[in-house]
Amino acid sequence: MSPTAARRLIPWFIWLGAFYCIWLAIVIAGNHWHTLRENWGIALAMAMGSYAAGSTPMGGGTVGFPVLVLLFKQSAMLGRDFSFAVQSIGMTSAAILIICRRQPVEWPMVRWAMLGSLIGTPLGILFIAPLVPPLIIKILFAVVWCSFGVLHLYRLKELARHEGLAPGAHRFDRNAGILVGLFAGATVAAITGVGIDMVLYAVLVLLCQADLKIAIPSSVIIMAFTSLVGIATKNLFGGVQPGVFENWLAAAPVVALGAPLGAFIVDKVGRAPTLLLVSILCIGQFAWTMTDEWARLGLLGLTASLGGVLLFNLAFEWLHRKGNRLGRRS
Repeated sequence: MSPTAARRLIPWFIWLGAFYCIWLAIVIAGNHWHTLRENWGIALAMAMGSYAAGSTPMGGGTVGFPVLVLLFKQSAMLGRDFSFAVQSIGMTSAAILIICRRQPVEWPMVRWAMLGSLIGTPLGILFIAPLVPPLIIKILFAVVWCSFGVLHLYRLKELARHEGLAPGAHRFDRNAGILVGLFAGATVAAITGVGIDMVLYAVLVLLCQADLKIAIPSSVIIMAFTSLVGIATKNLFGGVQPGVFENWLAAAPVVALGAPLGAFIVDKVGRAPTLLLVSILCIGQFAWTMTDEWARLGLLGLTASLGGVLLFNLAFEWLHRKGNRLGRRS
């Protein structure tokens, strides 16, 4: 690493130092060593989750949510609040590293998406999420993530070939950005704690035909911002679910380094293998959820869930075709 590159990382090292000092002070002041021992499982799971958070458009909650809800049998609301809490550290850490390393980001669209999320996420948390039953939270999470897994299994080679942005892609910056932030923030992110990053990513790679090296860092930054908005809203209006703090305390020191490490490593070894692995895991968690909830879902619920996956992928295909037409006309 050159001296210039090393100097650029100084703000990230300052952030890491400040975080670990505060985290250690919390542990010591509250004598939380037993909390760390009791919640080592989520810390271990988030070692992988944080890598995925920094290297793919799928936030750390992609692993954290199913581990807490499906493996540890915690509530879906806890999984959602934990996703906001842990991503506010991991994704923020990865975002700071991305900015320090001056990786390419589609900033015009990201800024508008931030504005939309700043409005939509609190509204969704306060007025939409409380109306959604826990079972629907689990199913929505499973459907959204399975949809992105399917998308990458049959489009990954094409997406990996994109370079830069399609000519004229900037025409979508304001409208697409603010719509993604507003509606994805108010719905999928507010309900599950994750997902706005994947929606922005889909718009970038399918409609704007963006390079993965642009789309993924952009998705990390919008998820980091939305997570901060989400956890702040939760704490200001009613608080988080019981158990979030304990799981966060165990996982936070892992994700603070894991997500940036993912962003760094994948920049060197390529994104396609990691995306392929995470896509398979996304489809696997869908199958796990359907099996786990079969007694309540039955054949009708399974059919509806598969229909949701199909609808999402039809929307992806619409974006893809529109992107191809606009690319040919530009």
